[in-house]
Amino acid sequence: METKIFEITDNLTGPEGEGAIGRGIDIPEELSLLPIKDTVLFPMVVMPLIVSRESSMKLVDDAVVSDTRLIALATLKDPNVEVPQFSDIYGVGVVAAIHTMLRLPEHQRLIVQGLKRIRIVECIQTEPYIRVKVEEMPDVRDWTDDEDVEIEALRRNVGTAFQKVVALSPNLPDELQNVVTNIVKPSVLADTITLHLPIEIAEKQELLETVGTRERLRKLFAILLREVEVLELGSKIQSQVHSEMGKMQREYYLREQLKAIQRELGEGDERTAEVEEIKKKIAESKMPEEAEKEAMRELDRLSHMSPAAPEYTVARTYIDWLTSLPWETYTVDNLDIPLVQKTLNEDHYGLEKIKDRILEYLSVRKFKQEGEMRHPILCFVGPPGVGKTSLGKSIARALGRKFVRMSLGGIRDEAEIRGHRRTYIGALPGQIIQGIKRAESHNPLFMLDEIDKVGADFRGDPSSALLEVLDPEQNSTFRDHYLEVPFDLSKVMFVTTANVLDTILPPLRDRMEVLELAGYTEEEKLEIAKRHLIPKQLDEHGLEKTKHITFTKDGIMELIRGYTREAGVRNLERQVATICRKAAREFAEGREKPVKANAAQVHTYLGAPRYTYEELADRTDQPGVAVGLAWTPTGGDVLFVEATRMEGGKNLTITGQLGDVMKESAQAALSYVRSHSEELGIAPDFYAKSDIHLHVPAGAIPKDGPSAGVTMITAIASLLSERKVKPRLAMTGEITLRGKVLPIGGLKEKVLAAKRAGVETVIVPKENRKDIEEEVPADVRKNIKVIYVDDVSQVLHEALEPNGKKPKKR
Repeated sequence: METKIFEITDNLTGPEGEGAIGRGIDIPEELSLLPIKDTVLFPMVVMPLIVSRESSMKLVDDAVVSDTRLIALATLKDPNVEVPQFSDIYGVGVVAAIHTMLRLPEHQRLIVQGLKRIRIVECIQTEPYIRVKVEEMPDVRDWTDDEDVEIEALRRNVGTAFQKVVALSPNLPDELQNVVTNIVKPSVLADTITLHLPIEIAEKQELLETVGTRERLRKLFAILLREVEVLELGSKIQSQVHSEMGKMQREYYLREQLKAIQRELGEGDERTAEVEEIKKKIAESKMPEEAEKEAMRELDRLSHMSPAAPEYTVARTYIDWLTSLPWETYTVDNLDIPLVQKTLNEDHYGLEKIKDRILEYLSVRKFKQEGEMRHPILCFVGPPGVGKTSLGKSIARALGRKFVRMSLGGIRDEAEIRGHRRTYIGALPGQIIQGIKRAESHNPLFMLDEIDKVGADFRGDPSSALLEVLDPEQNSTFRDHYLEVPFDLSKVMFVTTANVLDTILPPLRDRMEVLELAGYTEEEKLEIAKRHLIPKQLDEHGLEKTKHITFTKDGIMELIRGYTREAGVRNLERQVATICRKAAREFAEGREKPVKANAAQVHTYLGAPRYTYEELADRTDQPGVAVGLAWTPTGGDVLFVEATRMEGGKNLTITGQLGDVMKESAQAALSYVRSHSEELGIAPDFYAKSDIHLHVPAGAIPKDGPSAGVTMITAIASLLSERKVKPRLAMTGEITLRGKVLPIGGLKEKVLAAKRAGVETVIVPKENRKDIEEEVPADVRKNIKVIYVDDVSQVLHEALEPNGKKPKKR
């Protein structure tokens, strides 16, 4: 809409600087109201208008022939209203004088001049047009004479900001910058600038309704600062876009010139050469048809893409991954059974069950030369330090396969297995595909370490992702999220390790063949130390066997019995390393005579033994103490159950951080003793005035399980009958209220723990005989007396000393 700035001439100016029009004309109380849309008229401003509504044209005709030619102008709240009502109009407007009216067939053209602000009080007529009662809203001088300087500074700031807006805005003519210099009065300057600003109608109306000049200037100044900031940011963005466009056009022009020069010189295009090289790699990789089709499709996209495009690097990296995978690269398995057996025996002593399983697999491979053969998915379960991970390396070496290891401990993101989709920045394939690429072989031995320690959170469950990887029926078409093409994992030999089976997802556990490594006997540890641990530590410390240090058999046994008590050999290796360090220091300080690491020398280097066999005898020296056997994730262990009696009234106290199952076993044990007190030689009323306290030491360690039932009943019976438990005797088994002894698990670990602790006799449930005979090594069975029982009476008969023996006084 075109506008014209009205300048007040000298002959129209009064002594206060107000225009004669604004000062000399009286505003009638009643005026005809002309609604206007999409604009706001301000005092002292001339504006052209087009009137086309029939009622508005009638209003103009009547106003032109009147004496004053004054009308009220107010803005519509909603410009889409076709037939405005009084409620559709803002309550503040201006009184305007009609200077010119040109009638045309369909509309009227007006030039009006705003005079003064008015407040619309009420509507007095609606037909044929709206007439209203109004009251004048004179400008308020909201500052004192002392604040004139502040008003002048505010006026100048508003003017400067408006000049910036005009300079930055492409829609405002540059002539508007003269407004600041031509208009001196602050109120007129504020109204004129507001009219021309490209801001919302609601903001213009708010400034119209503000009668205080200083407040109006402040509001206008805030709006101007905002517009300057927006325009400057837009100009900056536009400049950057122009710069980028210019740079791209320049690069394109130079690239086309380079192509033309290369054609003239007879040289090939670099991009074409790159595409041909990638095609050659795709052909040489011998990937399956589906993968090759995907690679060629991506290469076609790449050839039509600018190297500067963000997608170029993503597509190139994807093709590189596809071409670098060993689609048809295999290692040949070593099928020489005696040689494989020799290799396995060189690396590990014992572990006959696992070695037999590998040899059986190779034997089948040797006879089945044609067709598909399912590879075993083995899971080695056992306590720490028994050689699960090193056994995987040994199997790979014996078979002649590449070895890849991935630790699953603490992994919580499913993408670690399946990879990330290419829509993400920095996406990569999962660790399975990455391991295959590192191995550079399609059939490596892939070890998934610590599979029992996989977690799950909002990012997914890696255990569920492993269901496909470890299923021979599914892993032949394994799809990584990044590759999005099938990759055959059926030729990969997967080996997993775990300390416990309970935390492994049941469907995942069902897919694996579990082989348990219970722990080593003393004789096995002795051989492992001789064959592997001692040579390794001598080499790491720069010592020679005959020149510097020699370990004797009694020295190694002293290390095993007195300084370690574990299922594996890690602590044993640490103790050997300690001896080697101390010997190396002595040689560094000038020693020349070789060290003979016998039992006495071990004591000199390591101090007093941590574990002694006398502990069993000392702690079971009086009635009320029995020795039990427990299974732990790190192997087996012995535990003591102590019972004592005091005056009280039928209370049973159970301590030692026991679980609910053990507490129930203690209750059952006491109930059995009370119901069979006469048979056991105990006074029938022993519980009437007594309290029984049952305690399992090592109270900081949580304990649970039913296998301590026979131990608890033996401790209580020993206490009340004043008969000691036989020395170096331990037991395990679940009991019932009827006195039956039920079978339990973990027999091998428990018997080995008893052997390590110096136990000579073990009482076990009769139904566990098969476990003892199949799982416990023959040399251990030879050195430990095993008593099989199926009733509590048999347990007490074998465990307690005869009635004639009285406990020794301490």
